[in-house]
Amino acid sequence: MIEMKKGTIFLPRRYWYIILIYIGAQLFPAVGVPIGYFMLDLSENDAMVYSTILGMFIATLFIIKLLMPERNEMRSGPAYGKMVLWSILGVFLAFMAQYIASLINISLLGIDPTEGSENTAQIMEIIEQNIYFIILPIIFAPLLEEIIFRKIIFGQLYKKINFFFAAVLSSVVFSILHLDFTFFLTYLAMGLVFAYLYVKTKRIIVPILVHMAMNAIVVTMNVLIDVEDLERQLEQYQNAAMFFIGG
Repeated sequence: MIEMKKGTIFLPRRYWYIILIYIGAQLFPAVGVPIGYFMLDLSENDAMVYSTILGMFIATLFIIKLLMPERNEMRSGPAYGKMVLWSILGVFLAFMAQYIASLINISLLGIDPTEGSENTAQIMEIIEQNIYFIILPIIFAPLLEEIIFRKIIFGQLYKKINFFFAAVLSSVVFSILHLDFTFFLTYLAMGLVFAYLYVKTKRIIVPILVHMAMNAIVVTMNVLIDVEDLERQLEQYQNAAMFFIGG
């Protein structure tokens, strides 16, 4: 486990600044969309996409600047080779956690997995209209979410309580703020894996890379694969199998 210094449960001032900047980035489209729509003659969707990306980009610059005093601490941990190996392993761990969460959703909660995540569906709908929005789930969202939920929230909790409770509490917040309560357990499971990777490697860049990779895989699969066509093919294979076994 990470040997973290003892300290107050209250966040350092720069962490509050980071959280406020992150919230500001979320609200930035409220200003950017009217400017893009009325002044730059963009469609409402394009104005939303470009203002969201701009807001996240500006927020990222400020947040990285605020984290500069911790750059030596952030660089501590395993060598780059092990960091890469843990990043690759982390992707498998995260997908395994998602799979276990899906089994629980199906068997205990009765959730139909074919319905898909509402959050993912909304993102893919925007990407279909403007491909540049793909930058958000692949780059900015994983980067900022891991800084907020793992480095700040989990990191500060972990100074006061054990790993399990710190990871669960921070992951609950992470899951709730995705506003996709049908798949609450899925986001919770991912948060637990990301927290473990942060503790195991002592590098926040590892859960960031794993989060980026997972989002990139999911987005790519949704872009390249026609889900409805895939479901029809699976149904045809099922019918064929039932025919051959006499069912």
